[in-house]
Parts: sequence; C-alpha cells; structure tokens
Amino acid sequence: MHNLAETERVAIVTGASSGLGSAIALKLNKAGWSLAIHGRDHARLQNVKEQMAASSNVLAITGDLSVQSDRRSLVTEAIRQFGRIDALVNNAGVFSPKPFMEVTESDLDKYMDTNLKSTYFLTQAVLPVMIEQQGGSILNLGSVMVDHALGGVPASAPMSSKGAIHAFSRQIAAEFGKYNIRANTLAPGIIRSPMHKANGFEDDSMAGLHLLNRIGEPEEVAKMVTQIIENGFVSGTTINLDGGHVAGHHIG
Repeated sequence: MHNLAETERVAIVTGASSGLGSAIALKLNKAGWSLAIHGRDHARLQNVKEQMAASSNVLAITGDLSVQSDRRSLVTEAIRQFGRIDALVNNAGVFSPKPFMEVTESDLDKYMDTNLKSTYFLTQAVLPVMIEQQGGSILNLGSVMVDHALGGVPASAPMSSKGAIHAFSRQIAAEFGKYNIRANTLAPGIIRSPMHKANGFEDDSMAGLHLLNRIGEPEEVAKMVTQIIENGFVSGTTINLDGGHVAGHHIG
C-alpha cells in the first residue's frame, strides 16, 4: 500500500482518459491529490498519467463502469493502493442529440446505464468507505440543459439521465450529511471538449448561448471541481459553470 501523509487526499476520477476528465485529473494531481483515474481506453489513460508530475501517486484503472464488477474493482483497487477515498468525481458519461420521436428503448437504456447507473452504483460502492472515515465528497457532473433546454438540441434521452443525477446528488447530501459526507452537482455549459466536438458543439458559434459570449475551457471545469471538493461547507447544491447560460441571453 502507498504510504499517505496525514494531509494527503485521495480522489477517484472517472472518464479520465480525455476531455473534462483528463483536465480534472491533471488539476487535482497538481493540487497534491493522489488519484485513482478510470477510463475505457488503456492507452489514453496511461498517456494522461504520464503527463502528471506526481505520477507515482496515480493509479490508472481501465474498465466499463456500466458493469458492476468493474465498479467494485475500481473502489477495491483504490483502497488497496491508498487506504482511503476522500472524493469521488463522477465525470464519465455520454451525450448525443437525437429527436424525441426517434429515440428507442436501447437509446434510453444507454444513457441510463452509462450516465445514471454508473454514477449511482459507484457512489454506493464508495460510501461505506467515507462513512467509516466520517467524511468525503461526491461530485457528479450534470448539465445546464437540465434547467435550460434548447429547442435546437433534441436531447431528451441524455437529459433524462442528467436530470436524475441532479436529483440524486441532493438526496445523497440529505441522507449522508450526518457522516460529514457532501454531495453536489457541477453543471457545465458548452465546454471545449472531444465529446462536444463530436456532436458539433465545440464551434465558437455556440458562444452566444453564454452571457460571456464564449464557450468554456476544460481547465475552468477542472478548477471548479477542485474548489468544490476541497470546500467542506458546500453540499446539496447544483453549481452552474456556464458563463451565464442559465441566467439570461443577449438580444440584438
């Protein structure tokens, strides 16, 4: 087992092989966190680890979080390596727009399994550790589109799963606050990332959706994640990191 200093903290970050997940992992590593990073692509995950200055404090685990045994293995390996888990960042997820009338049951199952169920049951696997420690932070990645839908972006299936994640965070905060366990949702706007690019949203023409008239950067998400999980008095809330997307719009 890795010998932790008393002040050292351990986080699990899912979906860490690219995009927001890799930015979050790199930021936390730079901030002194030991990490168990998880993703489906072994080579890309290893590449992220190699970019870290303190890579000796990083455990890279490949798997599929929609599979129960992989979720349990992630938690088991993190505990075996570090002895504790102080934060869980449920970042892994999928998104693709599709008109409501064309959504099939298998489409909806994909979002519920990958987005909601992986978040739900990985949290369930981590909570006994945090209860024993009498403390911890759960941070779930949601979406501003839960509270501010876009008619030109048909996303009923992924937003159904993300909306459930928003509600889930509040309920976990309520049920486990007595153990000094915090749970929150971070809801990004349009962020420059491979997933958004694949769906045509990386183009800066989407900047007008935000009052700041630009899209967000992965490093800005990573900075906010770090601030939320390190702040011991933030719980049960949804924080919109959206450049003013939900607050209002420009006219003319």
